[in-house]
This record gives sequence, C-alpha cells and structure tokens, in this order.
Amino acid sequence: MLPLQDTIRSRSVPLMNWTLIALNVFAFLFTLSLGRQAEALVTALGVVPARLLGHPNLWEGFTLFTSMFLHGGWAHLFSNMLALYIFGDNVEDRMGSGRYLIFYLLCGLVAAVVHILFNPTSTVPTIGASGAISGVLGAYLLLFPHSRVITLVPIFFLPWFVEIPAVFYLGVWFLSQLLNGTFAILAGVQAFGGVAWWAHVGGFVAGLVLVKPFTLRRYVRRYYVDEYWPW
Repeated sequence: MLPLQDTIRSRSVPLMNWTLIALNVFAFLFTLSLGRQAEALVTALGVVPARLLGHPNLWEGFTLFTSMFLHGGWAHLFSNMLALYIFGDNVEDRMGSGRYLIFYLLCGLVAAVVHILFNPTSTVPTIGASGAISGVLGAYLLLFPHSRVITLVPIFFLPWFVEIPAVFYLGVWFLSQLLNGTFAILAGVQAFGGVAWWAHVGGFVAGLVLVKPFTLRRYVRRYYVDEYWPW
C-alpha cells in the first residue's frame, strides 16, 4: 500500500514542513555528491549507540539531531518525505510553525534515545527522519481521528485507489513497528532488516504524549465532525 494524500486540507501554508523536506533532500543530495566519503559522513553524523554511551560528549549528543537529516538511499528518503508531506502540513497547521519544529525535533530525540536503550552495544550508525516523522504520525492520529488516507493498492497488477480511515492505517502501521521490534528482540538482532523499529515506536508514542501541550493554545474547534470541508 502506498499512501498518496489525506482528506484534510491545511488552512495555512506549511512553510516549516516544506523546509524540513527541503533540508532532508539537500542533505541527501550533498551526501551523494561526496562519493566514497559519504560513508565517513554517515559514520560521523549518525547515531552510534555504543560510541555515544562509551564516550558521551557534546559532539555525540549533537548526532542525535544530525542523524535526523541523513538517509541511506532513495527509497529511504522517498518513503520518509512522502509521509512527512502527507501528514506534516496538518500537524503544523494545528501547532504553528515554531512549535511544530520543536515538536518534530523532540520526537526525533526521543526516538533516538529509545533506539539506544534497546541497542546499547550497536556500532552501526543509525540515520533517518523516521523517528521524528513517527511522532508526526502519532500527533496526526489524535488530531484528525476522522480523516482518511487515499492509498494506492495494487490488486492483480492494477492500481486501485482506496480511502482508508487514518485510525486504521496508522494503527496498523504502529502495530507492525511494535511487532517487528519485538521480533528483533526475540531473534537477538539489533536493527532487524536494517530498520530501527524501536525508534519508530518511541517517536510515535512521543507524538501521542506531546501533541496536547503543543496544541493547547492553537486548537480551533471545527464545526464539521468528520474533518472534511463542508462542501
């Protein structure tokens, strides 16, 4: 299933969301331009749990943030930016640009910390915006429970466009992260399949917890219950 868009229109221009997308794309293209030196950049700016815990310092703490803007490939970048594009504008609309940026970074920070707690001896650099975006998904779930996600579902090699309730779509997504993270623990591997499942879980839960204080004074009640525009 490939999400394409949601049914909620943003009431303001999501400048911060677009800025975050642009920064991620720029960082990825810059990494590609380095050629063979890209691996050294990822190692330096990615989160390495064993290195951070063994030698905690300001630079290692800085990697908790720099890692959010690096990606390991086109598919990694595309999937993350697509999710941010679909769900981030509405969350920013409710929070305001400044609060949204702080919320995004905090969720990414919590996600990285959770990943470190579950993988304290890992020497593999962890990168990607997935943890922060997971927080955005958690916030979206609570802010727009009646929204729907227009999804491309290939059935018998033919494209079908289906509106899936956001609660179901995001609920299934979170459950899959939780189950895969649990399996990784039982199997005795660190980032099963190369994915930091527990970072996703941590970011999503952070989004659920932080969304209320970040929207406390920004919330404007809508007069149409299903969150659709009234026409």
